[in-house]
Amino acid sequence: MAPKVLVSDKLSETAVQIFRDRGIDVDFEPDLGKDKDRLRQVIGQYDGLAIRSATKVTEKILKAADKLKVIGRAGIGVDNVDIPAASKKGVIVMNTPFGNSITTAEHAIAMMMAVARQLPEASASTHAGKWEKSRFMGVEVTGKTLGLIGCGNIGSIVAERALGLKMKVIAYDPFLSEERAAKLGVGKVELEELLERSDFITLHVPLTDKTRNILSADNIAKTRKGVRIINCARGGLVDEAALAEALRTGHVAGAAFDVFAKEPATDSPLFGLPNVVVTPHLGAATREAQENVAVQVAEQMSDYLLTGAVTNSLNMPAVTAEEAAVMGPWLKLSENLGAFVGQMTDEPIKAINILYDGTVSRMNLDALECAAIAGIMKATNTDVNMVSAPVIARERGIKVSKTTQEKSGVFDAYIKLTVVTDKRERTIAGTVFSDGKPRFIQIKGINIDAEVGEHMLYTTNQDIPGIIGTLGQTLGEKGVNIANFTLGRSKIGGDAIALLYVDAPVPEEVLDALKETSMFQSVSPLEFDIS
Repeated sequence: MAPKVLVSDKLSETAVQIFRDRGIDVDFEPDLGKDKDRLRQVIGQYDGLAIRSATKVTEKILKAADKLKVIGRAGIGVDNVDIPAASKKGVIVMNTPFGNSITTAEHAIAMMMAVARQLPEASASTHAGKWEKSRFMGVEVTGKTLGLIGCGNIGSIVAERALGLKMKVIAYDPFLSEERAAKLGVGKVELEELLERSDFITLHVPLTDKTRNILSADNIAKTRKGVRIINCARGGLVDEAALAEALRTGHVAGAAFDVFAKEPATDSPLFGLPNVVVTPHLGAATREAQENVAVQVAEQMSDYLLTGAVTNSLNMPAVTAEEAAVMGPWLKLSENLGAFVGQMTDEPIKAINILYDGTVSRMNLDALECAAIAGIMKATNTDVNMVSAPVIARERGIKVSKTTQEKSGVFDAYIKLTVVTDKRERTIAGTVFSDGKPRFIQIKGINIDAEVGEHMLYTTNQDIPGIIGTLGQTLGEKGVNIANFTLGRSKIGGDAIALLYVDAPVPEEVLDALKETSMFQSVSPLEFDIS
């Protein structure tokens, strides 16, 4: 059955057609996002939800989204999506961080020029039939210092444009490397120095706990007298009341805001002040940007639903279509390794350690790690997937670590998974053969070669005669057919294991019969997803 996607906001017809051309069943209801009750009623039918800013994806909506696999936001901001709730639900949240970058950067430059020359006020005055030439004395931007708070994708475009205007550009961004700054022609500084030196300050960071009110009353007071502040990033980055006061006292000469702490903004401390330019969140409002982000989100969602490729996800490691094709068997192996240990572990897990050996160590380890954790967690929660599993692990205080090493044995690559509890450690290793099928190659340090089956039986015992006969006879008498039978031992007379691939789930009476022989230390039925 083809995946089904709901478009609940106004997306371009081109984007809707992309879904259809890719073989995805799509319902285009551009006003549905405003009707929360109806959205909650219908969301359970869909594998994907494509939105802009009008649709609010709350925890209540997500609880009703039984089939939902991916939410695609056409644009960069995801304030309207409850990402923690989506992650717990196992729903990938994607955005399109680059589709409107140029448009937003250009808007910031336009706002800077507008406030530098008081263009909106001058235009309104002239429209009113006044000719107040002497009233509107502006400043040049040439030679002035522009301070960027945030120099990522959009900030770097602003820097490039500002340098073209012959401005000096400095930036505060903890993630900006010296090499990247030098390549951009930007001076990398600390925040306090930026506040002291800048003639213009423009913000280009997301709204987080660390960036909220980054321009607080205290920081605004540290700025150079006569500074002009531009915010086309996110409302809440600037203390609007403190800025309004600084504008009234003349410490700040002007401000240009496209975003506000509360939107839609029908009131703000900045409204009505002279030399304050305000626009209604127009940063991405160009025909080109709207088309770009809509097309991009349709392509990303289609790729994920059809091939498993993950692009621009906020809660899942990125996996390209090429990686998905190559890594598919390894992702399945990771999940199966986790499933084995998860089904064998009935006490709280303290740590998960993963070793990647050989060629697999150069693959997308974040994705493989998510698959392994998901396999473990599914033993107690079948609704867990690669998105929600790491969240659950963190909530439980489980420490996850990984190690890589070059080829160290007979296999070109293998993965070894170790789970640590207060009582014991459990270890299992596996590889993928040339036929693309995952294999278990070691359990408890004992080498084996076992194909992974949907229904399996695992036993441990001392290496004594009669084990094979007892297993075969007991299962045979109860009508359980053995598809594959693998044995391993640590040494003659030492610890031994058996792993049987059977055609159907092993009945409880068979398990009881094996235990009653007193030949086995443990008898464990196992189930694996081999689809």
